[in-house]
Amino acid sequence: MNTSASTIIFRIGLVLVVLLLIDLYTFRSIKTAFSFIQSGRVRQLIYWIYWAANLSFLGAAVFALSKFDRHSGPQRGFIPFLIAAFVLLYIPKLILVIVLLLEDILRLLRAGGVSVVKMTTGHLKDTPFFESRRAFFSQIAIALASIPFFSILYGISKGKYNYKVHRVKLKFKDLPSAFHGLTITQISDIHSGSFDNAEAVQRGIDLVNAQKSDLIFFTGDLVNNLANEMDPWISHFKQLKAAMGVYSIFGNHDYGDYSTWDSAEEKKKNHDRLIAIHRELGFKLMLNENTFIEKDGERFALIGLENWGNGSFTKYGDLDKSMIGIPDDAFKILLSHDPSHWDAQTLTYPKHIHLTLAGHTHGMQFGVEIPGIKWSPVQYRYPRWADLYQENNKFLYVNRGFGFIGFPGRVGIWPEVTVITLEKA
Repeated sequence: MNTSASTIIFRIGLVLVVLLLIDLYTFRSIKTAFSFIQSGRVRQLIYWIYWAANLSFLGAAVFALSKFDRHSGPQRGFIPFLIAAFVLLYIPKLILVIVLLLEDILRLLRAGGVSVVKMTTGHLKDTPFFESRRAFFSQIAIALASIPFFSILYGISKGKYNYKVHRVKLKFKDLPSAFHGLTITQISDIHSGSFDNAEAVQRGIDLVNAQKSDLIFFTGDLVNNLANEMDPWISHFKQLKAAMGVYSIFGNHDYGDYSTWDSAEEKKKNHDRLIAIHRELGFKLMLNENTFIEKDGERFALIGLENWGNGSFTKYGDLDKSMIGIPDDAFKILLSHDPSHWDAQTLTYPKHIHLTLAGHTHGMQFGVEIPGIKWSPVQYRYPRWADLYQENNKFLYVNRGFGFIGFPGRVGIWPEVTVITLEKA
């Protein structure tokens, strides 16, 4: 066994040990919380269910990791179910652990106070040095943990197909008059390899068509890894229609970079097949190029950038190449999958790009969006992670994504269909 394999096994083993320790720690709360149940058989059944669920998960994790196939990537087979089980079991436990740690700290402080009183007065002889865990705290902890548990359960079963329409109106002084009132529907991050419900996906497609927009723009990630993931869904997505056309770009997952290939030729064949699928769908795929959308003798420039993202992402995008032939004074809309590109290049680009449409973040498929509160962990990686942003008379809209990847669900950040209306100011 080489050093690299040994390191991986050690890390996996360490993670499994940590998870088991979390299970043991939270089990103490389970025992305390259900101590009021008189029937020993019922309590034992609860304990049995707890350990059966957790040990089954740990066993399944070991099995899945031993069978992992880098050729197909992590989004096929048993892995998505494993991710769902992990999130469902351990996010609520995080709440439990926080509450239990707070109680343990309080008990420790009280124990210290008791010890001081005993040493200085000699009294409190019948008071235990360290209190036992109180059922009230354990019951509160379980009640709090049940909130994310049932939210995640909903996200897995229903939330991932809970499509929402977001509407935005944007005004520009230099918008050609012919395009006043133009409507654009944006979808992003389809991730067809993750879908498991054709009827639900069709509802989303029908919702897109129901907007009756002049244009449809798809901003990347048609698949997770492999072009053939799209095969069962071609007949569905080729239904997308718009009077002035459907335009698309590639996202980071569309290059096959997250799979292992037997040869460069095999990877290129996958790439070429995905390009062909865009044509088959009726999408006008743009690879570092531009075109002009015309109406009533006026036009605007549509720019399609290949994926460009900060960090370790391969930078396929070439903005200079994509802008060739576009006059400086043209009205411009850029399709760029990763919103980090906007800050890195678009904002400071010599030619003014009026509107950029992006996706990529999915809002991490987890967060809170209610009036007055908009939060997701993804914002600590991508400051511009969802909705509309504006700087220097330039706009960026980040779509939350049509599909899902990794965690097979959505909690609080629902799949999005964006409708943008352009108006002349």
